[in-house]
Amino acid sequence: MSRLVLYRKYRPKSFAEVIGQEHVTRTLKGAILSDLLSHAYIFAGPRGSGKTTIARLLAKAVNCRKRSGHEPCLKCESCLEFENNRSLDLIEIDAASHRGIDDIRELKEGIKFSPNKEEYKVFIIDEAHQLTKEAVNALLKTLEEPPPHAIFILATTEIHKMLPTILSRCQRFDFRRLTPEEIVKRLEILSKYEKAKIDREALELIAVNANGGVRDAESLLDQILSYSSGKSISKTDVIRLLGLADIELVSRFVDILIQRDQKKAIKYLGDIFGEGSDPVELIKTLIGYLREMVILKVDSEAMISAKSQEEIGKLKEQAEKFTFKELSGLLKGLIEAENRMKYSSILELPLELAIIDFTLKEA
Repeated sequence: MSRLVLYRKYRPKSFAEVIGQEHVTRTLKGAILSDLLSHAYIFAGPRGSGKTTIARLLAKAVNCRKRSGHEPCLKCESCLEFENNRSLDLIEIDAASHRGIDDIRELKEGIKFSPNKEEYKVFIIDEAHQLTKEAVNALLKTLEEPPPHAIFILATTEIHKMLPTILSRCQRFDFRRLTPEEIVKRLEILSKYEKAKIDREALELIAVNANGGVRDAESLLDQILSYSSGKSISKTDVIRLLGLADIELVSRFVDILIQRDQKKAIKYLGDIFGEGSDPVELIKTLIGYLREMVILKVDSEAMISAKSQEEIGKLKEQAEKFTFKELSGLLKGLIEAENRMKYSSILELPLELAIIDFTLKEA
């Protein structure tokens, strides 16, 4: 029998369990308490930032029969049905695969009917930006004047693709990427639930590589736990098992770039690739490292993902040895190389060429 992945197994059951997005949850909790619910919401933000999770929590809370305050009781029949995906009054639609006008017409027909058991019938439309123009036009009137028992929640990762006519009919909430500290906090909770022994440094590395997406972080942790077989997990294990680039390796590579030593730089790349480092992960980590260097060069007090004062001090020291023009040119070359990797038959070649180009220009 297949097991549930972590992000589904431990999906937050109440607003109190949600980490991050306080600006969203605070407003929604206030709306529940004061009975000032909107008929339509739009949740916009990067993938894995909690849009669908909070949409489902809102649907559960407004229909809870024994709710105390803003939190669902988690014990009544309504809560249990929502929790076990059995509620007929929660309709989730994936607009990536149900994007046409016929799908929306079918939805509009269903809206006319009262909820089966609950007070509200909640419609969650995921990836709403993928609805066709005809489907959006069919949805407009319903969004403007829905029946009192209907609540719409549209979720999108590409808010710029949403028509202004849709946006004007919804309360909009912009979700942000979570900080590494927030993600680590979540991973520590899941590790405790799973009775896993994992070093904090390992969790921090997972968090940094999740790029602000808690679902991505939970998926990486799931992968690590599958390999661990109950053993204690270290930062080195995470680097090896997930093919991630170690910040220390990247920092040493940047020292070589400061020296403009072309031969040493190419040899260093060859050595770490020979040891199993993934070129894609290396260039991603290198770009992120140099970005933080630029941020610190602009504002020495800026918040970055580096934890210790030693790491921040090293970044500042390296930043002083580059001009803004040099850092900008290097980052542009690496971003182009990252894009070219998608089409290169030799994965590491675009990175090597970018490094050669940088050392030649700055020699």
